[in-house]
Amino acid sequence: SRIKDGLPTYGSCAGMILLANELIDGAVGQETFGGLDVKVRRNAFGRQVDSFESDLRFEGITEAPLKAIFIRAPWVESVGPEVKVLASVDGHPVAIRQGSLLATSFHPELTGDNRVHRYFVDTVCKEAMKVGSR
Repeated sequence: SRIKDGLPTYGSCAGMILLANELIDGAVGQETFGGLDVKVRRNAFGRQVDSFESDLRFEGITEAPLKAIFIRAPWVESVGPEVKVLASVDGHPVAIRQGSLLATSFHPELTGDNRVHRYFVDTVCKEAMKVGSR
């Protein structure tokens, strides 16, 4: 209910899965918190042995590309009209935003680069506070 009420929320990897309204290849009976108007495919890039790193351009982060670490990562199969794609790999969205929700299919916390987390606080949270104070 807090997410539905506009609580700024960021989910990476499994967090993206939990924030998705629809899940593809989920475990039988698996539920999500929802909030993002997206379909997400679990383990879309493959198994643990298929984990990889990639340099990404992330809309809203204008410095050098991000080093993104993907571990059994999901990707976004489809997005609704209110969802903004911030980064993609091979045509698949891997960073998305909808209002006060941000999700990535990679793990920025494993790189020592805090720019995604700064984007969440400086952009997503601050915009949510402005909307909430009206």
